[in-house]
Order: sequence, then C-alpha cells, then structure tokens
Amino acid sequence: MTATIAPRAFLKSLFDAAVEAANPLTGIKAHLPEKPTGRTVVVGAGKGAAQMAQALESVWDGTLEGAVVTRYGYGCATRDIAIIEAAHPVPDAAGLAASKRLMEIVQDLNEDDLVIALICGGGSALLPAPPEELTLENEIAVNEMLLNSGAPISAMNVVRKHLSTIKGGRLAAATKAKVVSLIISDIPGDHPAQVASGPTVPDESSRQHALKIVEQYRLTLPQAALDHLKSPKANAPRPDDPLFDRHEHYIVASASLSLEAAAEKAKSQNIPAAILSDSIEGESRDVALTHAAIAREVVNRNRPFDKPIVLLSGGETTVTLRGQDGKGGRNSEFALAVAIAINGEENIHVLAADTDGIDGSEDNAGAFSTGATVKQLIDAGLDPRDLLDRNDSYSGFKAVGALFETGPTGTNVNDFRAILVDSPPE
Repeated sequence: MTATIAPRAFLKSLFDAAVEAANPLTGIKAHLPEKPTGRTVVVGAGKGAAQMAQALESVWDGTLEGAVVTRYGYGCATRDIAIIEAAHPVPDAAGLAASKRLMEIVQDLNEDDLVIALICGGGSALLPAPPEELTLENEIAVNEMLLNSGAPISAMNVVRKHLSTIKGGRLAAATKAKVVSLIISDIPGDHPAQVASGPTVPDESSRQHALKIVEQYRLTLPQAALDHLKSPKANAPRPDDPLFDRHEHYIVASASLSLEAAAEKAKSQNIPAAILSDSIEGESRDVALTHAAIAREVVNRNRPFDKPIVLLSGGETTVTLRGQDGKGGRNSEFALAVAIAINGEENIHVLAADTDGIDGSEDNAGAFSTGATVKQLIDAGLDPRDLLDRNDSYSGFKAVGALFETGPTGTNVNDFRAILVDSPPE
C-alpha cells in the first residue's frame, strides 16, 4: 500500500482511533450537570456502563452513590458506584435483580436530588423487567426471537420497551428527582430514546407499533406477552408527560464522532477517507454486497472515489439465522460476505468489528478479510459459501487466522467497517 504500514495494522489503527473517540471520559466531562442541594445518585446500564461510572467518578466533585449494570466480564474498579454484572445478549436472573435494584435506588428521592443515568448499548438485555403477568423466561424467549428475526435494533427496542416495567422512560418516571441522562449511542441516527430501549428517555412509539412489528417479522410471542401488548397496561410514558419536564439528556459519544476520528487517522497516514454513512442498517450479507460493489468500482474505474481510499461506515446490521450450528456475529458475517464478493481482488482489505470488542456471542470483535480470503478458506478445506449459509463465519476466520480480537473496549458505538482500496504496486 502507499502508506508505510501494513494493511491490517492500518485498519486496526483506524478502529483504535474510533474507539478512543468514544471514550466516555471526554463526553461525560463536557456534559456534567450542576451539583444538587440534595443527593447525587447514579444508575445505568450497558456494555460500557462500568467504564462510564469510573469516568464520572474521576471528574465529579462531590459524593456519588448508586449502581450500574454491565455484561459479565465488563466490570472495572469504581470507588462509590456499585457494579453489577449480568447476562448479555440473553437476559438472566442477575439482570432481573439489577433492574429491581435500580428502580429501588431512584424511588425514594425527592426534588432536591439528582439522578445521573449512564446509558449505552446492551442495556436492553441487561435490564429485564417483565410485567407481573410475564416471567423472566417469557422475556428471554421474546429477546431470542428478536435477535434471530433480522429486525433492526430500532424495531426490536419498540417491542422490548412495551414488555417492560423499566424501559421506555419508566425508570426516570419512577423518581421525583431531576434526571440527567448521559448516553453513548449505538443506534443508527442517535435517537436517545432507542439506546438500551430508553430506560430514562421516552419516545412516541406505542403498543400498536409493537404489535405491527410482531406481525411484520412473524414473531410467535408467548401468549402472555402477546396479551400484554394488546392491553392498555403496555402503554409507555409519553415524552410530553410533565414527569419529564425537568429531565435532560445528552449524547456523549456516537458512531458519527468515531468515524470522523478514524477518517482523520487515515488522513494522517496519507490515505484519504470517505465516510459512507454512520447509520447503515439491513441484513449484514446484503450490506456487504453494496460495500463490495463500491470497492470494486473504485478498483476498476476510480469512481466514485480515486484510489487509494479507505471507505468507512457504521450503524447496526442484522443477521437472520439460517443455520443452527454456526458461530459468529454480524461483523464477521459482513467480512465473510465481502470476501466472497471481492474474491480475487488483490488490492481490497477489510476490517469489520463491533466497537464494544465482542461480535455476537464469541470472543472476537470481528474479522479481517481480503480478495484472497476465499482461496485461503478453500485451501483450509472449508467452503466459504457453506460457512455463510450456516452463519458460521467465526469458524472460517479462526481457521485462517483472520479473527480480530480486542477484548472489551469499555464503550459501544456499534459497528465499525473499514475497507482499504489500495493502488497496485508500481
């Protein structure tokens, strides 16, 4: 490539820049609320919630108390804020207990107190709180259906918040204190009420919207869940409710800011960058085909961009499960689908990864692929198309040494995709 750095190292440097731009400390420091005359209580949920709590403690001049819930293994050292760990992406009893604890923390506060809510991606699964006529098992079943449905995150969260006693603004509605929500957005478009299904930020969606999504994606919900959605009890608080008049919310990190940081990093290494979008949704393999087509167009015709160029995009794709024995997440599936589409193109290098460091249920953030990946898989005795059909991208990339592993990053602004289209060597 035209830079002095190897393609994988170059792409990794862009990912690192994107993650650093989503560091919760920077955004939290810029949006600190005024100290109240009463208590300051912290609640929160998400895969980066522990690191957000740690960052808040480092810059807050005063006493803090409260708790946040994060994924198992994602905790970190904090001074005053308790860290609770629970299951993600499928809820468990620890998450159920955490939801109850957060509600109890805010319920006894008064108008002189302040609640700082630290919210980021993953909070929906980490805060199971089914209505009394539903069980945790019902919520787990609904969550698994949604994850396997291919529905975008925005649609999944509409259903989740109408089958919950904590989401859809209900956590904020449970307190008399002022609530200031500091949010790391993993949602295309950065709508604050959609991050973690909005435990402290209501939106305009209704139970009727939830029922339409159930019908559209042919979800066979447990009967108790379906009955609840048909009942007025499922209605969530509305944004114009006076309960929310004193409340504030701020996006402190997002995919847009992270992609801009990655673009600047590329330019510092003399590689131009083009941000395609920070809010791409759709089936991962379909999004891959579009990205691959653009990359091939650059290779063969120098349009819509001259090479060398790095194409950047973010958002949250989805995977509709077709196989039952496959391993991998939406980013490794993207990388595999791109590899098939660019087979033979020597000057295209790809990294697709989740900014939280975990892609799906395995231990990798994503994967690298190139125009040579298909041949490498075949030489390893694997059929690339079969791997894709069985949603088994992880096994393929593991076999050829192309997994991208970072461990938990402490933040989450969703998918990061970088495609380097290089000039051929002279």
